[in-house]
Amino acid sequence: MASLTDDAIARIQQMIVSGELQPGQRLPPEKELSESLGLSRNSLREAVKALELIRVLDVRRGDGTYVTSLEPAVLLEAVSFVVDMHHDRSLVDLLEVRRILEPASAVLATARASEQQIDDLATLMNSVGEDTGVEDLVAHDLLFHSTIAGIGGNQYLSGLLDALSSKTVRVRVWRGLTQNGSVQRTLDEHAAIVDAIRRRDPQLVQALVVSHVEGVERWLRRSLD
Repeated sequence: MASLTDDAIARIQQMIVSGELQPGQRLPPEKELSESLGLSRNSLREAVKALELIRVLDVRRGDGTYVTSLEPAVLLEAVSFVVDMHHDRSLVDLLEVRRILEPASAVLATARASEQQIDDLATLMNSVGEDTGVEDLVAHDLLFHSTIAGIGGNQYLSGLLDALSSKTVRVRVWRGLTQNGSVQRTLDEHAAIVDAIRRRDPQLVQALVVSHVEGVERWLRRSLD
């Protein structure tokens, strides 16, 4: 059954890749589609379920099955779910991935940010401080990094970074920073990144972001020892 389902998934994928099925388009009725693809209806149902889980298809009860928008943020929702399900040791590996990708994203933002966008980042920095609660610090951290990635303009890179941004990990990190009195240092690192973006200095931005993410990674490794 698995191989038949895999074949059905591959056939639907090919229809999307070839343009036969477009984002937002409704799939033909099950009987019609199964016959045209030479598949059993059962295999087709299993394929649709699998593709719904990874947000390629959207099953609307009583209406039909549609191709999703296929936007990066939609397709990467499954990655975000998996990230939050990982154990701490695996999350260290995910932070390593962030350390590789975030500097590149910030360099793109340095080249592409408007003055208004940089001003908005600076305003965001002024909304938090050492006395800010953990939940608000987490919200700030998520928004700060997501905004920089968004300014970079690469939707796939931005979406992947958002998917890797586990709120669970951030709560642990900010709680630890609060207990260790390291909140201001971390916020100062954010401010330095914004200042380097304003100065249009990609090398400095890259170095600051690597150091910033590496510091979080190092903290998490210590907390697991």
